[in-house]
Parts: sequence; C-alpha cells; structure tokens
Amino acid sequence: MEIQGGTSTRRRFINWFLGTSIGALLASIVYPVTRYVSPPEVPEATTNQVEAGSTNDPDLMQKGFKIVRFGADPVILVRASEADFRAFSATCTHLDCIVEYHADRKRLFCNCHGGEYDLQGKNVAGPPPRPLAVYTVKVESRAAGQPGTIVIVKA
Repeated sequence: MEIQGGTSTRRRFINWFLGTSIGALLASIVYPVTRYVSPPEVPEATTNQVEAGSTNDPDLMQKGFKIVRFGADPVILVRASEADFRAFSATCTHLDCIVEYHADRKRLFCNCHGGEYDLQGKNVAGPPPRPLAVYTVKVESRAAGQPGTIVIVKA
C-alpha cells in the first residue's frame, strides 16, 4: 500500500510539474509576441515650438548648423545666410540616420549612404526616397544690439 501511495503522489507531482512547465513555456512565447503585435503608444510631442538658442550661437556661427531636440525628434537648424535660418527633420528618410550640413556645398548630407538634400529639404542625390520634413523658423528680436532668439515651429 505504501509503495502504491508514494508512486501516486510522485506521479501527481510530475504531472503538476510538467503541466506548469508547459504553461510557463507557452506564456514565455505568447507574451512577447503579443507585445510585438500591439506596441505601446508613443505620445505625440505636446509642444508645437521649441526655442533653439540665439542668433549668435557658437555652433551656428562656426559649423553653420545645430541639432535641436523637438520633443523626441531631432531637428537640424541651418544658417543658410546671415539672416536666413532654416529647420528640417534631422533624420534621413532612407534609414533614419542623422544628417549634417555642409556649408561649402550648401547641402544637407547623410553619412550613412551618401544621401543629399538641398536647402529646401528636397532629396537631390543618393537613396533617400522622400524629402526632409520642413519646420518654420522665427527670429524673435530682443533689444537693439542684442542677438535674437531662434524659435522653431512645427509646420
């Protein structure tokens, strides 16, 4: 009697153990697949504008461009001329690499695969399929003799 009772208890334990192991295996497969199929919502930027600095910013004066955060997105601010500032999405439309400005060629350039954009954001060379998103730039004046503040506005 004892042998049979012990065997029954062991059998129940093994059945329970195998059942929970299979359940855990299924859960470890189903949960990630479910998370992948329904990704979390990414909140939209709550602001429609961002202050990018002053008109005499060292980056703008020396390099001719500056990368600015617009919510979660990077934006490139370009000094096209003394009083002409332009802003575009800083992510290349090919593979989301960050673009930079080459002042000598007056072009935005993506180092990843050689994509080029003109100063209107249009793709002119390389693999990018679409133009860059364009942002509106406003220069807010301060007192006379003081540098203005550059504000980038979502178009």
